[in-house]
Amino acid sequence: EIPDEIAQQLDKTQGNLSRCLLELVVADAYGSGKINTAEVRQILQLPNRLASHAFLKRMGTYLNYDEAELKQDLQTLEDLKAQ
Repeated sequence: EIPDEIAQQLDKTQGNLSRCLLELVVADAYGSGKINTAEVRQILQLPNRLASHAFLKRMGTYLNYDEAELKQDLQTLEDLKAQ
């Protein structure tokens, strides 16, 4: 628990303290493989996958790009070609 006066001071210097803490938790959870990019996007209410990637880059977190995501991207490309 953060004392109120310290929380207020951090909120003034860091911006929205709750959001900052949420972002740290999400970046750590993603980095340790507990959540995926879709869950990052959902939790942080980001508009798309690229925004999730930009967030993770800003946080210094490497992307966990696995075979399932590669297959999904390849399928999306095939779908787009077929249009």
